[in-house]
Amino acid sequence: MPNTSAKPQLLHLVFGGELARLDGTAFRDPSALQVVGIYPDFASAQTAWRGAAQASVDNAMMRFFIVHLHRYLDPDTAAQHDLSKQA
Repeated sequence: MPNTSAKPQLLHLVFGGELARLDGTAFRDPSALQVVGIYPDFASAQTAWRGAAQASVDNAMMRFFIVHLHRYLDPDTAAQHDLSKQA
């Protein structure tokens, strides 16, 4: 049975790799990107992002990012959610 809780599902992707340049976001080898995972909310994605970033702290070219998948999957609902957080 699906989860029908009142809390919305706001999926987030955490991924990263070595950058081509420190001042950009282009990756040196996109085929070598690391997908850390997909998480149900920002807090758990941030925890995973922090762990991946700390594990690669010795490589200055390595960067990890959080992508708000829910904004791409359902842009109308995401806009409403983002507006409600500003109020």
